[in-house]
Amino acid sequence: MISSRKNRTIHIDVEALSTLALVQEGLLSPVEKLMGSKEAEEVNRTRIYRGIPFPFSFILAPTGRRNREVLETLREGESVDLFCQGRKAGELTVEEVFPIDPRQRLVDIYGTTDPAHPGVKNTISRLGDLAVSGEYRVEYPLIKDTIKRVRETIERTGAKKVSSMMLAANPFNRAHERMIRQVVAESDLMVIFLRKPFTNEGLRYDIRRDALMLFVENFLPRSKVVVIPFENSYIFAGYNELILDALLAKNYGCNELVIGKNHAGLGLYYDRNRLNTIFDTLNNIDIDIKTVDEFVYCDTCKTLVSTRTCPHGQHHHIHYHSESIMTLIQNGILPPTILVRKEISANIVSALYPNRFENLQETYYSLMPSSGLLEKKSDEQFYIKLMELYQTSSLT
Repeated sequence: MISSRKNRTIHIDVEALSTLALVQEGLLSPVEKLMGSKEAEEVNRTRIYRGIPFPFSFILAPTGRRNREVLETLREGESVDLFCQGRKAGELTVEEVFPIDPRQRLVDIYGTTDPAHPGVKNTISRLGDLAVSGEYRVEYPLIKDTIKRVRETIERTGAKKVSSMMLAANPFNRAHERMIRQVVAESDLMVIFLRKPFTNEGLRYDIRRDALMLFVENFLPRSKVVVIPFENSYIFAGYNELILDALLAKNYGCNELVIGKNHAGLGLYYDRNRLNTIFDTLNNIDIDIKTVDEFVYCDTCKTLVSTRTCPHGQHHHIHYHSESIMTLIQNGILPPTILVRKEISANIVSALYPNRFENLQETYYSLMPSSGLLEKKSDEQFYIKLMELYQTSSLT
């Protein structure tokens, strides 16, 4: 029962709030609450929770002097307010406060404590050495809204085979297009979870989402695809990522998760001196996992091909390396259309470099063929026409 007196306060960041909301809404079921010390120790040891794979304990161990002072004096049954960005975001009824080893926590999540690892670097600064467990309630409308959207779409379309894909689209390219088309052709409905990280690395989320939606709305049957923002917090990391992705997709109502063969969660890893694949741990999660081949552009086949079916050697292949494509974009260079569709390139570059040209209208009509009518053109329209000029082959 909540006391009428003013509760004390624990301060958490948005990343922690989002993760608490995922569990509260059942998206990481069977986990339903923060784990106590014995449960946490058992899960960290076995990587199993209630018979279902779960890679590490679900705990709340916020950093900061003020948080530690509060945690040290909390008692079982006491209620504490959860504050995020200066406002109350929920409350928690304390069951237990217990010490943790932050370095071991990093090993449990990332397999390393190396500060050069981006996940370690981001997590160590926000991880304290006291954890609190208990029932909680948080307010986070975004996740409730996404659950409603997915389930209403499944009901409205009557979809039986609901496939899903976790996508960063950083940046969105032709290989992504091919993978998505393949999944859409084989499914009643496709749910694309667009990753929305809590860091500032890569393209802004709004730019990536606009690029993806441009493709979905103009080049796919709209009734077969729904795009959902997925705030992937620090727990979705390394080889653990695939286990949690599978749980999340299943709990959203999907019955298939599609991943590329270069997914970070694939490959081999050592567990208690035994060589495993990540698929060994997914048997008890009721969702099909489908892997798709890597796609490349073959300069002999003259199209996108699977590396498994193309007979030509690697020296004929152009790979869709996100980092390399990003290098072009971040320097204001439009990637070749075999890498990124021209409409997508124009959309991204115009968002990154607004009002780039001093005399855009004059430049446009000096270079581009037109109907004779002078209409104001956007940066995006200019880039699309410029790419069409690049593709003109009569003088090449």
